[in-house]
Amino acid sequence: MKLNRFLPFAAITLFMCSCTSQKSIRGTEYALMYEQKPTSIVIMPPINETNATEAKDNFFTTMAIPLIDKGYYVFSPYLTLEMFQSEGAYDSEMFLDGDLTQFHNVLGCDAVMFTRIKKWSKKALAGTLTVDVEYILRSATTGDILYKREGEIKLDKSVSSGSNSMIGSLIDIAATAINTAATDKVVAGRECNRYVLVDFPEGPYSPLYGLDADAPAWKGKVKATVKKK
Repeated sequence: MKLNRFLPFAAITLFMCSCTSQKSIRGTEYALMYEQKPTSIVIMPPINETNATEAKDNFFTTMAIPLIDKGYYVFSPYLTLEMFQSEGAYDSEMFLDGDLTQFHNVLGCDAVMFTRIKKWSKKALAGTLTVDVEYILRSATTGDILYKREGEIKLDKSVSSGSNSMIGSLIDIAATAINTAATDKVVAGRECNRYVLVDFPEGPYSPLYGLDADAPAWKGKVKATVKKK
């Protein structure tokens, strides 16, 4: 039974080897997560530093499930978004470096997740969709940064028929452009979450809670290219 319990950690190690980043362990990289033991997280609207106006809302919709899957209680993004908008708190920049105790007092949350979208670009002819997102989890009581990680994920949507002819190449280019244009805008955000948050410490509602301090963790910026059909 003990062997089976730690099999997911082995899978994570193999998963991480497919990316470009140095590796460490979670207990070292996220020591404050294990000290303060947050159980509940509220997600702030993303800080969009790109010209892609749709990025903020699209990425916001992808954040809750990965954190829930990690074993945390996550406040409904849709309900908190309405509250943020009514209270003039939709612009997360105002709180990124500020006092967060009001979130703990009003909502009862232990931590607040901020994200900064640094890149959200699509190149239809090349068949690539690239996102660069920084994740910052801060304690709602102490203000400490509990988790901070940045990831740059490139989706490769290129199409190749294997033909070496000029007509075949033109068909491939056209198919690649169509394939890239048809990509759901939230797909890139989901892939970014999947790669970056793979080493996010397990929460209290996970069967691996308290057992993952020696599991692999990123050290530095996460970079990966994902081939999507």
